[in-house]
Amino acid sequence: MGSSPFRWMLAGFCLALTACSGGSNSGSTVGTAPPPTNPGTVDSGCNGSCGNAQSFLSEDDVRKVIAQGVAEARAQGKPSTFVVVDRVGNVLAAYAMAGAPPLVRVSSGRGVVGGLEGLDVPAEFGALAKALTAVYFSSEGNAFTSRTAGQIAQEHFNPGDRTAPSGPLFGVQFSQLPCSDISARFAGSGTNAGPHRSPIGLSPDPGGIPLYKAGVPVGAVAAAGADAFYSLDDNAGDRDRNLDEYVALAATYGFAAPQDRRADRITAGGLSLRFTDVEFSDLARDPATAPPFANLTPADGALLRMPGYADPVVLRGLALGTVESGIRPDTTDYPGLDAFVLDDGTGTNRYPPRAGTDGTAALTQNEVRTIVQEALKVAARTRAQVRKPLGSRAGETVVVVDTNGVVLALARSRDALVDAVDVTTQKARTAAFFSGTFTAGDIATTGSARYLRAGTPDFVNGRLDLFTVAQSAPNAYVGQLRNFLGLPTAWSDGQTAYSLRTIGNLSRPFYPDGVPGTPPGPLSLPFDRWSPFQDGLELDLVYNQIASHVAFYLNQKGLALSLDGTALAPSPTPGNPTPIADVGMNCTGIPRLPNGMTLFGGGFPIYRGNTLIGGVAASGDGTDQSDLVAFLGLHNAGTTLNTGVGNAPVNLRADRLVPLGARLSYVQCPQSPFLDSTAQYVCEGK
Repeated sequence: MGSSPFRWMLAGFCLALTACSGGSNSGSTVGTAPPPTNPGTVDSGCNGSCGNAQSFLSEDDVRKVIAQGVAEARAQGKPSTFVVVDRVGNVLAAYAMAGAPPLVRVSSGRGVVGGLEGLDVPAEFGALAKALTAVYFSSEGNAFTSRTAGQIAQEHFNPGDRTAPSGPLFGVQFSQLPCSDISARFAGSGTNAGPHRSPIGLSPDPGGIPLYKAGVPVGAVAAAGADAFYSLDDNAGDRDRNLDEYVALAATYGFAAPQDRRADRITAGGLSLRFTDVEFSDLARDPATAPPFANLTPADGALLRMPGYADPVVLRGLALGTVESGIRPDTTDYPGLDAFVLDDGTGTNRYPPRAGTDGTAALTQNEVRTIVQEALKVAARTRAQVRKPLGSRAGETVVVVDTNGVVLALARSRDALVDAVDVTTQKARTAAFFSGTFTAGDIATTGSARYLRAGTPDFVNGRLDLFTVAQSAPNAYVGQLRNFLGLPTAWSDGQTAYSLRTIGNLSRPFYPDGVPGTPPGPLSLPFDRWSPFQDGLELDLVYNQIASHVAFYLNQKGLALSLDGTALAPSPTPGNPTPIADVGMNCTGIPRLPNGMTLFGGGFPIYRGNTLIGGVAASGDGTDQSDLVAFLGLHNAGTTLNTGVGNAPVNLRADRLVPLGARLSYVQCPQSPFLDSTAQYVCEGK
């Protein structure tokens, strides 16, 4: 394997290219299209227990999905690229129509320079990111699309309401990264245990839609290239004509989400969520009449090889809950809690409870197990925010890490969202990392993110030239934070406990959150330089590795690369098959933060007395609910254990700080959260 001595140079460029009716695998009147006249009468009957070993996409299912999308794209006159994935992110097929654009341009439409803005990425990368977003954000209780993700991850919620605070999942787009140590990778052939990585993180761009069978999510399909941009909808007050979404929706015919589980039947913060801006009745042709996949010829298009992701074949998907899927029921550590754990595909739990690695005060194995158990108990009592039917319990993933970033345990509720596996680990690590004495020193070791843009690719001669447009040093944010808080030794003195709520406050483009005309938080950028594709420290820490991964991919597709006129790597040859290696399993270069950071609630540092010893996080069913599960779960574990382990001492918590006259947040729990109790304000005084 070749190494990548140019990785520092590649930094910013590369993206430039860059109670139920059963869960059978047969057809069903639930979760099919077109929808009935009165969609509100349809209830899938599934509440998290319908999925079984037969809940997967067959090869014929995958072929049907692609053929239906191709037919609509042809009717629209917009050749497209399609990717179909299973529930844990295996690529089951990637298909490019003849004439489909090979690249799509990342753009928020705001004229921002740097980050992912203005970069041309492979169309199949855009489609894969959208498909993974749709399936990872969906469950038996909710069906979300990449449009839904974009709605809840912007600087205002709803997008376009300039008086509103940011979305509940602000910053989630930079998770599931290709360099994550948590996400799985393509094994070289076939399918393997997930959840799998995304080449450019999660996507806010419409055109990724989940696929259902008998009320169970079994995968997703996405399209890219019908719309020239990899973008987002920055105005939830209108309806778009997004052609990627048109052709992707057509592809879901026969596998559509149950009407009562769609995002547009669910509210968050009193606002209705968006599913798609198109319905089956809007399509250019009836997908039921689409010619079968077998009728497609080389003149129509071809299956794609995706280096690092897939061979040019059609595969059967894996069923969530089986050992081979990588997510299966726990049999040992969490009795009576209906817990699920990550599996390596052979029956071995990837993250069983273990002791911490960071000194004499480290968490013990029993303490770790108890924290996870207590958090799962809280989740089982908690009313879900984004699940149907109403009265469902929250589905959450819980992670405990030590101050070295080592995962000490990971477990999840039945049918919890798959995206939470990686992002919950980000949350736990973020809380522990930014509360330590080592934070400033570790950030100082990172190199600058070097943002580049591609010239016009020469596919005939196999060349791509790259050009530097800007650089950004993560270390600059340390000084900005200290000045903003008026704490000259912040991030090196260990005197402040930062939760994910706190880090999120400090990372918005407006402070206070959502108030236009105010300055940015110290970990963000001024709004005229900010976008969801260029958001400050969160991206700067991981950009170089994302870029290097795209460089690897494009080089493997046959392109020789240069940067600012200097050769980076030749095209692969039999004697040198990998001029640029794929990225390793660390996104930041910081051992304590290997899969990057994130910016929305649900993570807290763990203390023994006044000593920081780790982090705990939860994610999956509403941000306030995740705060509750992690914070109250840790508190309850401390009470049960009586070993000094618990939440940060009150005098260390960041909510004692009031920069610019606006108090930082630490924890925000639902007012009346439980299904089995009328107790209110259950986090107060803890």
